[in-house]
Amino acid sequence: MVENRPFLTFLAHVVLIFGVVVVALPVWVALVASTHASNDFLRGTVPMWFGDQGYENYSRMLSSGISTSGMPPVGWMMFNSLIMALGIALGKIAISLTSAFAIVYFRFPFRMVAFWIIFSTMMLPVEVRIVPTFKVVADLGMLNTYPGLIIPLIASATATFLFRQVFLTMPDELTEAARIDGAGPMKFFRDILLPLSRTNIAALFVNMFINGWNQYLRPLLITTDSDMYTIVAGIKRMSTVADTDPQWNYIMATAILAMLPPLLVVIFMQRLFVKGLVETEK
Repeated sequence: MVENRPFLTFLAHVVLIFGVVVVALPVWVALVASTHASNDFLRGTVPMWFGDQGYENYSRMLSSGISTSGMPPVGWMMFNSLIMALGIALGKIAISLTSAFAIVYFRFPFRMVAFWIIFSTMMLPVEVRIVPTFKVVADLGMLNTYPGLIIPLIASATATFLFRQVFLTMPDELTEAARIDGAGPMKFFRDILLPLSRTNIAALFVNMFINGWNQYLRPLLITTDSDMYTIVAGIKRMSTVADTDPQWNYIMATAILAMLPPLLVVIFMQRLFVKGLVETEK
């Protein structure tokens, strides 16, 4: 029985409204700022209501970008981010699926040692790995390339650990039935494990896609050619211009456009994403 406590109900609503305001206010400010002219920010105040320059700002960023700062159009930077995010997400899922499959279903020497070595890499901060990663990418001649943006990030200890836990929940009867029917390891993996792991793959894809899309430090170091700029690193470069004030209306318009692809991925894959997070038994 749920007790009716007006004060607790009121407190819960206050906390909920406060949380919504804290999360939504920066988005609102960015959306409003993207509809104003550059001169509106020289007064030192941030506008809180829409202006009349929204169409011009978004049209310019999508078509030509800020040519004075050497930035490509936003559409091209978003394309670079899309290639990087898809490559990272699909690469992580492919490698993690196969490595977890090998760890769970194959018996080979030092199997658990290999798993714990993979798992221990989760404890290394990104900042510790960034210099060796840059050195390897530079020595291999992969600066300003898509492989240079994708390959250093496709190994994921987190995804390997999660898929290992998923495979451990599979009933042993499935393995025995597949063996009786004459299915080999790869047929068992392709026809049984992958369909049963569909929701988990979808949940990890959403997580990895957003993580890849929001990558900032590595693209900032690995890309020096403007044609290879990603959207997040591009926003950083747009806000650090020399000898002039940043054009905040264009920067905010770019930020709003950068939020759309991850938002669409979450919206269209929401059902599978939630199901993959809460599903524990097959």
